[in-house]
Amino acid sequence: MNYTFDQYRQSADALLAKLGDFRPKVALVLGSGLGYLGDLVENPIAVPYTAIPHFKTSTAPGHKGQLVFGTLAGQPVAVMQGRVHHYEGYSYEEVSYAVRVLRLLGCQTLLVTNAAGGVNWNFKAGDLMLITDQIKIFMESPLRGENLPEFGPRFPDASYLYTPKLQDLARQQARRLDLPLREGVYMYFPGPQYETPAEVRMARILGADAVGMSTAPEVITAGHCGMDVLGFTLISNMAAGVLPKKLSEEEVIAAGEAARDRFSALVMACLAHLDAAGEEG
Repeated sequence: MNYTFDQYRQSADALLAKLGDFRPKVALVLGSGLGYLGDLVENPIAVPYTAIPHFKTSTAPGHKGQLVFGTLAGQPVAVMQGRVHHYEGYSYEEVSYAVRVLRLLGCQTLLVTNAAGGVNWNFKAGDLMLITDQIKIFMESPLRGENLPEFGPRFPDASYLYTPKLQDLARQQARRLDLPLREGVYMYFPGPQYETPAEVRMARILGADAVGMSTAPEVITAGHCGMDVLGFTLISNMAAGVLPKKLSEEEVIAAGEAARDRFSALVMACLAHLDAAGEEG
């Protein structure tokens, strides 16, 4: 289906009615095992996806399926505790629907996180990776269909989907916190099955450092809306064929819990210094 601008507006208006004078500036999309950041929001206003017109329900393990509005590290935020995925049966337009709604609410920056399989031989489970670019050859664009000029142009540039000044901010804060931070390219696969060893070898040849089943649609949509984007991947496990073991969703969730302190510290530091990064940019 193609959503109309009026439908996006209806979703935004329903949320505005619950928010009073509060307006978020930063949107966070939290992936598998990483939703705990939403629990750190101060003065939270939680809205289940089921209470928002046209929103879809998140069914993936570890995804609460709600928006949490409030303050995090001094920033007015809208936190998506859980995302929806194409493998759940949703179109890419449905998968990225919330990004446009959050843009209408006033969000200027999108911070995305995911848990993914490591492809780079130098990585190990538990590493944090700054996303510098993405590959998404296995999906239609979420912008397919009639363009909505209220959000952006018909043919948006994708040279800098992940904003360089925010990547610099992440590097600075990782150094300040003395946190090791990998960097690399995230490659999208549709799932829900994990990638085969042959697909992982292909991903490595194509230049990917991590593989996963999310993020790319939201980032494309954010770029079309003119939003700045900062992305982090938790390497929750090594991808198929890298190590002689089977993969499981329990492993992904456990990795998120194990990385909780490091990951939270990095995200909070980036949020706290976001305004300074904008001034420098």
